[in-house]
Amino acid sequence: MADQTHVLFVEDDDVIREATQLALERDGFAVTAMPDGLSGLEAFRADRPDIALLDVMVPGLDGVSLCRRIRDESTVPVIMLSARADSIDVVLGLEAGADDYVTKPFDGAVLVARIRAVLRRFGHASGPNAAASEAGGPVTGGVLVFGDLEIDTEGMEVLKEGRPVALTPTEMRLLLEFSSAPGTVLSRDKLLERVWDYGWGGDTRVVDVHVQRLRTKIGQDRIETVRGFGYKLKA
Repeated sequence: MADQTHVLFVEDDDVIREATQLALERDGFAVTAMPDGLSGLEAFRADRPDIALLDVMVPGLDGVSLCRRIRDESTVPVIMLSARADSIDVVLGLEAGADDYVTKPFDGAVLVARIRAVLRRFGHASGPNAAASEAGGPVTGGVLVFGDLEIDTEGMEVLKEGRPVALTPTEMRLLLEFSSAPGTVLSRDKLLERVWDYGWGGDTRVVDVHVQRLRTKIGQDRIETVRGFGYKLKA
């Protein structure tokens, strides 16, 4: 298991859980599958997986609450599974700190592709980001400065008014995209492509919720909404 990507999968439907576990294992993943949120939390704390797949509607501790618990303890990537694409569950999961979501029923190949896309993002987020090298803010030794906000593009650290700001890898990648072109409007589709690694159109709610989460951490007025076009970082 040490050489494999370890997936924690929490799903209460026995058929879906077993079929998905087999499909993921065939693709080379090591899978710990749990039927409820409480056992999922115990497994997470015991094994520290590389990624967590959480169904929204599981007994004991629902998927959104489990996501919050995981996010309180770790920046491990989380993908939520929801039976309804237009449900408030999607937004609640993203607001709880999930990085992406997949709608059920899902194709196994699609799920694997999304898992790998998230893992690629997180691998990139742990080291220097190429987009930051062309950032337009004042640079001092890899540090971008925007008013009271400092972004260390080499150490992957952010300070606001001199105090550390805790960002998830997805939030950091989003901030690096904005800081690479301050004052330039980035569309939701472009952000989906660059940050979420989507080579196709995706749900822009993922972008909107993460922008709002980022705003709460770096300042509500730091990222401006340009209605009908997207977002931009104020230079």
